[in-house]
Amino acid sequence: MELMETILTRHSVRDFRDEPVPEEVLQDMLEAARLAPSAQNRQPWRFIILRDREKIRSLAANCGLIGLSNFFIKKAPMLVIACADTDKNLRVNGQDYYLVDTTIAFHQMILTAWSHGIGSCWLAAFSEKKLKSWLQLPKSWRIIALSPFGYPAEKTGVYSKVLKTFAGSKDRLPLEQIVRYLD
Repeated sequence: MELMETILTRHSVRDFRDEPVPEEVLQDMLEAARLAPSAQNRQPWRFIILRDREKIRSLAANCGLIGLSNFFIKKAPMLVIACADTDKNLRVNGQDYYLVDTTIAFHQMILTAWSHGIGSCWLAAFSEKKLKSWLQLPKSWRIIALSPFGYPAEKTGVYSKVLKTFAGSKDRLPLEQIVRYLD
């Protein structure tokens, strides 16, 4: 896929086929994340990969009350947890950049996955405290986001249809509302 086609067609996928994500695709995804830009090249991102279905199911049960909406991840063949090591943070003008840096890397991973036909769904609904404890992460690590990955199922489930409608996933503001030129 060309880059703009990848960007234009990528969407949140919540229904997956049973096929695993090929190792070479995972390596491309990780390489795309690794090559992301970061403030002063600090590279704070850290990724946890789960491919064992029982571990994914267990993680789904350990996302806290807010994470109950993520029940669909149990059927994903792979899950990636994007973390940031805050010891690698750069703070400029009162802003911590570990969040920005890790988000850029994770987004590059998601776009690369889609260019290979692998769907994902960016998730922020989880209890970081509960999940961090379950994963036994170092104190300096923050969980930024997580996403299931897999080939999209042929049919979309009811939950996915409802969520897509509720979220207005296809709605985008026109450029006139988001761009200001100072010529």
